[in-house]
Amino acid sequence: MDRTSTLPDVDGEGYLIEPKDWDEAVARALAARQHLDLEPDHWDVIRFMRAYYEEHQVAADARFVIRHLEERFGAGARKRLFELFPYGYVAQACKIAGMKRPRAWSTG
Repeated sequence: MDRTSTLPDVDGEGYLIEPKDWDEAVARALAARQHLDLEPDHWDVIRFMRAYYEEHQVAADARFVIRHLEERFGAGARKRLFELFPYGYVAQACKIAGMKRPRAWSTG
């Protein structure tokens, strides 16, 4: 089902207003808006981000996601994150994972 027309409320930049409204169908719709096909590595990052959010009630900073990716990609983890989300961690990964727009923080 194409949910691009039935997304939960988003702000003017396309970030979910309420992260609790997120599900995988919403992620696919948000990714489709950015012409991004979600592959297993994307889902790994997104699921890590969602688990981090559930535990801490705040979006994971990119450095935490990079540490998570280091388990598989070693020193290439940062590069891999930006291969997966070429327009940036905040602009793509946070948006697709259903996070509110982060204020200001390190991008890794």
